[in-house]
Amino acid sequence: MTAIDSKLIIDEKKAINTIVAALKNYFIKNNIKTGIIGLSGGVDSSLVAFLAVKALGKENVVGLIMPYKTNKPEDVNDAENVAQILGITYKKIEITPIVDKIKDVLKISDKIPLGNVTARIRMIALYNEAWHQKGIVLGTSNKTELLVGYFTKYGDGGVDILPIGDLYKTQVWKVAEAIGVPSKIVTKTPTAGLWTGQTDEDELGVEYKALDKILVGLFELKMSCNELASELEISEEIIKKIEKKVAESEHKRRVPQIIKVQQKD
Repeated sequence: MTAIDSKLIIDEKKAINTIVAALKNYFIKNNIKTGIIGLSGGVDSSLVAFLAVKALGKENVVGLIMPYKTNKPEDVNDAENVAQILGITYKKIEITPIVDKIKDVLKISDKIPLGNVTARIRMIALYNEAWHQKGIVLGTSNKTELLVGYFTKYGDGGVDILPIGDLYKTQVWKVAEAIGVPSKIVTKTPTAGLWTGQTDEDELGVEYKALDKILVGLFELKMSCNELASELEISEEIIKKIEKKVAESEHKRRVPQIIKVQQKD
């Protein structure tokens, strides 16, 4: 077993207990009872929902299912199934009319900015629900997505807490399986559903299993691109592209910089 493989090994039960305890403490500290989650039918949001119910109780978790016309009906069904398994309150909000109106008014023709609009409309809906419930929004991004910037700024990136933000995607699959997320969801092809035929791995240009190893090698083991390419038998060009993605998305992981005007004494 390589050093990279060792870094990706996770004690699923310990991870579940750690996240559940941290969620409980966060809600108690902030005097908040209710958590709001966007349910997509994917493994990340499903895992967050399962963790939230363990931490807060099913009566304190609300799910929003917010399909756009490009979403597959089976993903909507999977999201509903998760909510029903957990026994949480959930609402289905069709966002197609809202997104299409913005698309027409702003004359958006490219799929990427339209995907960003879709993600931001979903976050508007989540925070509207959070206001009514006097709750907070639970994010569903994992560590892999956060590192490479695979999220929309002020969209799915605009949340109050990230329960699985320290789990790589391959670890998410293992923890999700351990906590009881339906196997159909754990094994399905990851997609944000932002346009027809969209998949995460096509957009990222590399499979998650390889991507996680690249990220561990670069940022935890501090290996050079050349060393990593040799060990993983992946082209150095791909590794450099991932390294560039991390660097160029740094602004998405930081709060806006405040330009200082007043001098400190």
